[in-house]
Amino acid sequence: MPELPEVQTVVDDLIKAGLVGVQITGARVDWSRSIDGMTAKTFCRLVTGRTIAKIHRRAKFIILDFEDGWQLLIHLRMTGRLHLLSLKTKRDKHEHVTLDLDNGRQLRFHDTRKFGRFYLRESAQDLLNKLGPEPLAESFTSRKLAAMLCTRHRLLKPLLLDQNFLAGLGNIYVDEALWDARLHPCQRASSLSKKEIQHLFRAIRKVLRRGLKNLGTTLGTGQTTFYSIARNRGRNRDQLNVFRRDGRACPRCKTILERIIVGQRSTHLCPQCQQLRPDT
Repeated sequence: MPELPEVQTVVDDLIKAGLVGVQITGARVDWSRSIDGMTAKTFCRLVTGRTIAKIHRRAKFIILDFEDGWQLLIHLRMTGRLHLLSLKTKRDKHEHVTLDLDNGRQLRFHDTRKFGRFYLRESAQDLLNKLGPEPLAESFTSRKLAAMLCTRHRLLKPLLLDQNFLAGLGNIYVDEALWDARLHPCQRASSLSKKEIQHLFRAIRKVLRRGLKNLGTTLGTGQTTFYSIARNRGRNRDQLNVFRRDGRACPRCKTILERIIVGQRSTHLCPQCQQLRPDT
């Protein structure tokens, strides 16, 4: 599933492609469940004629703000991709939502697993207000993270994956951040020392910024692989230290990396660098 760096890369691509100021002249939905909260017919009617005023990101949502105040939120989920194509480009069977643009192009939503969702709202604050803080925002500090963690007794990994706790992190960047901070994924959040929280804070921002610099992480060639709008691959795979590197040597201590299951999610760690200690 695309995480903060991948979603931001898509947003940046849409902006660079000149979609701000473009009007949607028509819409087509071939998988009605891609649309949340209304019928496909209603979605097509309501989105047509609206002009894109701004494109931005919140957590893992791609947000299109329209000139009249309405908002379209797109969540790529597991296999969703956005393709910007000409009208003449042959349709693919996995393209479930198509937006016609007044510049002669189409924005097509390709989703093999059909988990992605479109949310068209007069105001999307009902969705956005539930989300946790943005980890790269200036207002997000080590002190704020400490206050968030001190009363939480959940395991670190599931807590960091919770979008209502902290926005934008997923399996890749949580594993990378915990390795960088030398913290075990099963450590209780409330047991972290002040120094450990500072290390975690810096690690989260470090791995996300690295992912952004490398335009996201593309793993393999499967259906869940991330591609940008232009179908380019992210370069961050070569910068990963632990994620999907089980069986290889830890870059830091040379211990063989392991894969375990935490909260029903595959989790990668170094058993030497990230030792689970008793809660204090």
